[in-house]
Parts: sequence; structure tokens; C-alpha cells
Amino acid sequence: MRILLLSAYDAQSHKYWREGMVAQFPEYDWTQLALPGHHFSWRIRSNSLQWALSERATLDQPYDLIIATSMVDFASLKGFVPNLANIPSILYFHENQFIYPPSQLTKKPFLDPKLVTLYAALAADQLVFNSCYNQQTFITGVRALLKQVPAKLPVDLAQLFEEKSSVLPVPLKSLNVCDYTGVNGSALWPKRVNKACLRLVWAARWEYDKGPHLLLAILRQLKQRKVDFKLCILGQVFRKQPLAFDSIKTEFSSELVQFGFAKSRHQYLSWLAGGDIILSTALHEFQGLAVQEAVQLGCMPVLPNRLVYPQIFASHYLYDSFPNNHEKESIAAADLIQEFPLRSLKNDSALAFVQQLLWPNIKVKYQQLLDFHTLPNSLSNTLPKDS
Repeated sequence: MRILLLSAYDAQSHKYWREGMVAQFPEYDWTQLALPGHHFSWRIRSNSLQWALSERATLDQPYDLIIATSMVDFASLKGFVPNLANIPSILYFHENQFIYPPSQLTKKPFLDPKLVTLYAALAADQLVFNSCYNQQTFITGVRALLKQVPAKLPVDLAQLFEEKSSVLPVPLKSLNVCDYTGVNGSALWPKRVNKACLRLVWAARWEYDKGPHLLLAILRQLKQRKVDFKLCILGQVFRKQPLAFDSIKTEFSSELVQFGFAKSRHQYLSWLAGGDIILSTALHEFQGLAVQEAVQLGCMPVLPNRLVYPQIFASHYLYDSFPNNHEKESIAAADLIQEFPLRSLKNDSALAFVQQLLWPNIKVKYQQLLDFHTLPNSLSNTLPKDS
């Protein structure tokens, strides 16, 4: 079977999923097109044009199945390359833009990314989401957006999308903590002088939607309480970044042991393996791969009680969520962090859930997804007809 795999905004998690799927199914003939994960607004709006003009020979090949991420302007791509129109297609959602948190810096209406994804969902035969939370917020967001359309549409698109959608998480590669730690733990971390010294890890893109200002507030809370900790800040760094990171670098220079993108995948995992707590302050998260990998390597999750987290982690790993009040939320997070030494930093229930997402435990579901090409593939089969 020949499969065309399209990733229009190939950020780290998207690349992780794409490469993992290809590696797990070497018996298929894969053709991959991927665009770098930066310049988001331009990328999501122009990817179909770029591919249609620069990859026409590749796109015109006969394929049995197309798998595209939801960042692909799939409706436009089908228009530019008519040969793609009748090939069975799956749209995979790593995230959706319908609940992107509003920023004080955002002045323009955040409409284009929503419409591109909506049109792509209409053009695809099947929709697959990485979590129930992602699926639910997309359907709800579509319904809310279409209520604003001046002319009422004759078809309930939200219901249509719900009927042709399913949930299938990004599978995790199996990690062995011993591969990333020595006898005394990860060699990257300084040796503990005080046994009570906590090793905190924060691993996310250095952008507004990952909550860096809340992270700063939590760190200030811990310092005010005289909590002994070392701090590892990981994640993709961009040319423009929130000012909170400058404050963190200045105020917590004595606590910081890592500040920025890890030099290699092995080094990144070694930082995780040597940590005690993986802290999230996210305002926009749909699966949380970084958290799940950290848990797999022994970290205790400390997460806000919002987004996808309540669906996958027990309540004792969650701090109260006050996204519009950093002070209250930072107090709740600091309280939870201080509790964990009393619990001996056990992450048993979190680890049990994460292990369900390993490739050996979920591969059969991906096999069923790839077998989708045997089903009817015409969009006209999913849209209601006039009576």
C-alpha cells in the first residue's frame, strides 16, 4: 500500500508521531512531505500553495491513502492537485485552534487557522484526534464558530465531524530509565547536597500558551517558602519569547542547572530521567507528550487541573486551576509540590496510564486506522443529500 503522509507544521511532537508511525509499519510504501514548525500563520495558510507548486510530481503519484495533520490546508490542496480528490484520506489532530488562549498581545481575530482546519476536516474522509479533550473542544468550537456565520448553513457540520471522528493518541516509544541515568542518577544534574532538594523539570515550547508567567509565579512562591530545589528548563526556544524567561534566568540563576533546548535527544531524556517532578503550566495542551515521557522516566507530574490533564491523570497530581489569577494558581501549585516529598515521589498510577500508550499496546489500533482505505472514500457519502 502506498501512503502519502503530510505534515504542514512539523513541530517536535508532530515529527515524533510521523517518524514513529513510519518506523512501526515498514511494510508500507511511505512518501512524506513535511514543512518546518515555525512561522505558524504563514505556514498554516500557504502550505497547500507551496506543495502544489514545488512538489507537484510527488503529489500526482497514485496513492492508496493520504494521512495529513490538521495543519494541512487539505481542501485547497485537493483543489490545486485534483488527482488527490478521490484518494481515501485521514486528518490527524495533534491540537486545534478553537480554544487557543487569548493574549493581551493578540489584536487580530484568530480566524484563519480555524477556517483552514474546518475546511480540511470537511475535505477529509475520517478525523482522528489524539485525545477526547481535543475532539470535544474542536466539535464545540466548530459549533460556536458557525453560529456567527451570517447565513445559516443547511448542514450541521459539527455533527458531521463528530460522526466521522475517533480518538487515537500519539503512541510513545518505550524508554528505559537506566539508559539515561548512571549509578547516582543522571550525570547532568549536580549531586544532591541536601537529600530534600527537589529537582524540578519544565519542558515545553517557550511561548505564551505554555504559561511561562505562571511558571515564574510558582518559582517565586517556592523561593518565598525557602523550598530547596534545582531547576531544569527545557523546550524549543524561538527568536521572540515571553519576557518571563528573562526574569526566570535572572532571579533563579543559582537554582538553574539547564536553561534552553537540549543539545540532543539523549541529553533531553537524561534531564528528564534525573528529575523528581515534571511541572506543567500549560494553557493549551491536548496530550502532553513531554509530561508523559517524563513520567515514563520516573518524574512525578504536577499539572494544572484543566485541559487534557484531568482526563488522563488522577486528581492528586493536579493543582487547582485559576488561569486568570497567577497568584492563586501559583499557591496551589507550590502547595502540591511541597506535598510530594511526603509521598516519597511515587508516580505509580501515572506510570500505569502512560504505559498503556506505548507502541506495543496501541499498534493494533493504528493498523486498523491504516486499513481504513478499504472503506468508502467519497465525501458525498458523508454529506446529507437533498430529499
